[in-house]
Amino acid sequence: MVRALATTVMAAVVCALLSCWLVLVGWSLMGDAVSHAVLPGVVIAYVIGAPFALGALVFGFLAVALIGAIRGTSRVKEDAAIGIVFTTLFALGLVLISVTPSQTDLNHIIFGNILGVSVGDLVQVGILAAVAFAVLLVKRRDLTLYAFDPTHAFAIGLSPRMLGALLLGVLALTAVVALQVVGVVLVVAMLIIPGATAQLLTDRFGRMLLIAPVLSAACSVTGIYLSYWLDAAPGGLVVVVQGAAFALVYLFAPRQGLIGRHVFARRPVRTSP
Repeated sequence: MVRALATTVMAAVVCALLSCWLVLVGWSLMGDAVSHAVLPGVVIAYVIGAPFALGALVFGFLAVALIGAIRGTSRVKEDAAIGIVFTTLFALGLVLISVTPSQTDLNHIIFGNILGVSVGDLVQVGILAAVAFAVLLVKRRDLTLYAFDPTHAFAIGLSPRMLGALLLGVLALTAVVALQVVGVVLVVAMLIIPGATAQLLTDRFGRMLLIAPVLSAACSVTGIYLSYWLDAAPGGLVVVVQGAAFALVYLFAPRQGLIGRHVFARRPVRTSP
């Protein structure tokens, strides 16, 4: 449980930070694509005896490169290129799982196995999370400008293409971090829900970068404890708690909530004597 909590919190924080930029840029589907595309890499890494993270990272970057190549060298639009790449690679991973003899249940790759995290896995996740966190921290101003106004970023000498590639690279790295917690299927939830929830609570991006990680870490710890008491899947409960938090914010946020904004608008305005 201690290793599970530590791993989940690290993954939750770095995923939540990245989710703020993904929500602004509109790359929710890209997060889904990369998280699913790493599956064959994990299976191949298992076959050759390499670390799972290495195989997942290679195929994460491969998916990003293939999507960019299809979009840039044909008339196929980005959303279609994403659909083609991630479904094909995910299907390849399922085929490899079905034909790979294994004493290990490879379905844990799909659904997560947070309670089976070893000390080595914890160290591995910690290193990858630290790298992703450091990149986002160092380049946060450039990435924020790219998210809001790529044209202005180009005008002041930044390369929107390079910043987009950097964001995609961090996305692939972060998907590998979250893979151990919730599995391939639910990684996209940890990459999108925290940023979307924080966006409903504040209009300032700087505050989003604080609200999203705190909220995500709290939901993750709550989900792990609920899984212990309910004897249920921990990865699934982490995402369910995050979804419940989003639903509450969606309904009751003071300014953006469906119900909260009407209550806020009806409050009498105090005037000074």
